[in-house]
Amino acid sequence: MAGTHTRVAIGVDGVIRRLRAIGRGLPPGDGVAVFNRMYLTVTETVRARLGEFADPGAVAELDVVFAGRYLLAVDAVAAGRRPPASWQPLFERRACPEVHPVQFALAGMNAHIQHDLPLAVIDTCRRLGREPGQLAADYHRINGLLAGVEAAVREQLMPGPDLLERIEPLTHRIGAWSVDAARDAAWSSVRVLWELRGLPGAAVAFTATLDGAVGLLGRALLAPTGLHPATAEARPHPATTPAGRLPVARSRPAGGGLQR
Repeated sequence: MAGTHTRVAIGVDGVIRRLRAIGRGLPPGDGVAVFNRMYLTVTETVRARLGEFADPGAVAELDVVFAGRYLLAVDAVAAGRRPPASWQPLFERRACPEVHPVQFALAGMNAHIQHDLPLAVIDTCRRLGREPGQLAADYHRINGLLAGVEAAVREQLMPGPDLLERIEPLTHRIGAWSVDAARDAAWSSVRVLWELRGLPGAAVAFTATLDGAVGLLGRALLAPTGLHPATAEARPHPATTPAGRLPVARSRPAGGGLQR
């Protein structure tokens, strides 16, 4: 186990270097840059806390495989190709001035969790010769970490209470999404894909349908609010705070990810 942990931990470090490089090449207000900063913080946090998981090697392997799907989308766009349908809304609307930064963050999480994560879990199970149930405990343990990140992102990117009434359309839209609901939906997709592993045609059809459905939700999350981020006086993103550390979330935000 120690050897596996070391090998994949190096892989996580490689992901972190790549995320930092992507961030350096993008203007701060770019929608992909907003998500990338948040994802870098998540990945650094997972790397620092690998020892807390029951199977650190499997978690690190999943982290690398999972990140690889986002990096493939980035590379596709850089090469002039279309990314998966789930990622298209974020890349298409990344420069829209009437989309608030918190919308970009949640849209990226939506694509990465609800589409990429189930596929990454299945790929990781195949690589390691495991079944999803053997990864379930650590998968759900990550929920607490991600919930804290989501809450902190909302707290940092949302405007102060004096402006909330003016941006009711924005607060209503993002209040309909939560990381807990998204990861629960992703785990349901894992179970379906695992049952379809002997039926490749059905698995491909399910994956394509999932990709399109997640993309539709992403477009809803990124619908322009008519409120420029500067008008909303959004606070700095967590990744721009001292030492790039997320503040400790005081509570979970009300509402949730698209509630199912």
